[in-house]
Amino acid sequence: MNYLKHWATISLGVLVAAVLFITVFSFQVEENQSAVINTMGRPSLVKPGKFLNFRWPYPFQDLTKYDHRVRTFSGRGGKIEETQTADKQNIVVGIFINYRISDALAFYLALGTVQRAEQELDSWMRNAKLITFGHYPLRDIINADGRTIYPKLQAEMKKEIAEKAAKYGITIEYVGVNVLNVPSSISEDVFKRMIADRKEAAQRSLSEGDLEARNIKTNANKERDILVANAEAEARKIRAQGDAEAAKYYTVFRRNPELAAFLRKLDSLSRILKNRTTLITDTSVVPFDTLEGNPFAEPERKNNGKNANRK
Repeated sequence: MNYLKHWATISLGVLVAAVLFITVFSFQVEENQSAVINTMGRPSLVKPGKFLNFRWPYPFQDLTKYDHRVRTFSGRGGKIEETQTADKQNIVVGIFINYRISDALAFYLALGTVQRAEQELDSWMRNAKLITFGHYPLRDIINADGRTIYPKLQAEMKKEIAEKAAKYGITIEYVGVNVLNVPSSISEDVFKRMIADRKEAAQRSLSEGDLEARNIKTNANKERDILVANAEAEARKIRAQGDAEAAKYYTVFRRNPELAAFLRKLDSLSRILKNRTTLITDTSVVPFDTLEGNPFAEPERKNNGKNANRK
């Protein structure tokens, strides 16, 4: 009976003991995590899973979890500092990186904590920044089109940092430049040079435009000359064909000059009277003499008159 009276207290004690047991002797690794469990100085990697993993409590086993999502780091001591270019000019540069822990076991053995890892990353970033910007003169880094060189600078710094980070289980996803300025002592010279570069680029564009315009004009004139030459050749061909056709009629006209004269008069009349026209004129005037009588009879009357006189 006493047992039944205290069953609630006993059940609660069992439940608390079970929760405590699960908390102390088990763990779970989320999908965005990696874990390393150290068993008496022998670390091993634990992959993510849906189920609980058993472990012994400290000091028999020590559990360390790492979030392997991408982190952004802008540096510490060398976050923004002066860097010297290839032509011994000082510029103010700041960079940042995106990184993630890709090999938790290598990271644990080499660095252990994120704080220590970022100390190493800060040193690698400063070295990469000094080396990369030291390869280029100021004219290439800062000019009117200065950002066009950014991808190249960022790719070189990423390569420099990634080679060192890979040994520590760190993957560098991206390296970017977030600050790029010049000290006030040389800013005026930089601006003057940028203005000169812009003027030079504008003049170059104008020269290229003039050259292109001349080429277009030359090609257009060339095409025009070809078209004109072809048209003239075609006109000569047509004219020659017309002359050949006309020669056939000239033979007929030489045999009958009266017919030729009559046809020319008709042609003249058709041109004069092509519109509605009222004329008052003497029909003896050429070509209006064709409007009266038989144009071919006059020569015969003249010939008959001459023959009568002879008789």
